[in-house]
Amino acid sequence: MAEPVNTDAHLRERLHEAGYIADEGLATTLWLSSQLQRPLLVEGDAGVGKTALALGLARAGGRRLIRLQCHEGLDLSQAAYEWNYGRQLLAIRAHETQPTGIRESDLFARSYLLERPLLQAISSDEPCVLLIDEIDRADDAFEAYLLEVLADYQITVPELGTLRATHVPQVVLTSNGTRELSDALRRRCLYHWLDYPTLAREIAIVRTTLPQAESQLVEQAVAFVQRLRKEDLGKTPGVAETLDWVRALHSLRLQGLPDDPYALMPTLGCLLKTREDLYQLSPQRVLQLVERQRIEGVASL
Repeated sequence: MAEPVNTDAHLRERLHEAGYIADEGLATTLWLSSQLQRPLLVEGDAGVGKTALALGLARAGGRRLIRLQCHEGLDLSQAAYEWNYGRQLLAIRAHETQPTGIRESDLFARSYLLERPLLQAISSDEPCVLLIDEIDRADDAFEAYLLEVLADYQITVPELGTLRATHVPQVVLTSNGTRELSDALRRRCLYHWLDYPTLAREIAIVRTTLPQAESQLVEQAVAFVQRLRKEDLGKTPGVAETLDWVRALHSLRLQGLPDDPYALMPTLGCLLKTREDLYQLSPQRVLQLVERQRIEGVASL
């Protein structure tokens, strides 16, 4: 039996050069999404790097990133297009003195159309990456409309007709799981669950993003965060919080985690974002986590 071709290796390398560390499974799914021209739905807890994935993908391919941030009440005028009523009104007034006035077809020319993210992606002259961020925050009606757009990569504007994509955008949808998405949308997409990174991968992410930080500090800080995620917290710190914390520790000119837990307490606001979590992580608990980490060693995590 022939060996499978490692089609995702080059993509992983380009993502790494763009500052995003992807494992083999994610890189393969991204590659398949591109080859099959299917949207990719990425789910996972907040802070695991879903949005950063789309940013890295755009950088890796030298493509423009078009982002649609979803929210409750998102409608067609915000997501796809709307007419520039101000310019249309000015055009009407400018032609009031002319005997024929202005034709309705002229008022609804493409030049009067305001393109929002979905239409921008469909109309792009070059291949682009379309990020539909936090699709779970939008309502069912918008999700149904989105299905029509993603089915054939086209948008119908009643006054102009159907606008089809010259270049099919690579679409990444993200979801934090605040509501259940429809089966129809899930069937339309390829799927990947993005979990918190392993110790080795998170260290690689921090080193790539913050090469100026001391190696020992990075290893100890990431190992501490990995242990912290096992605590019963209201909001688990993500990769973005890890990066903020390492930046803070590096700014304090630390080369490793200090022995005194009280020295770390003022910096924990980089990791913990609720009063309850800050209260729960007492200096004594911080000391226990640091001491346990030193006894077992970073490699054992």
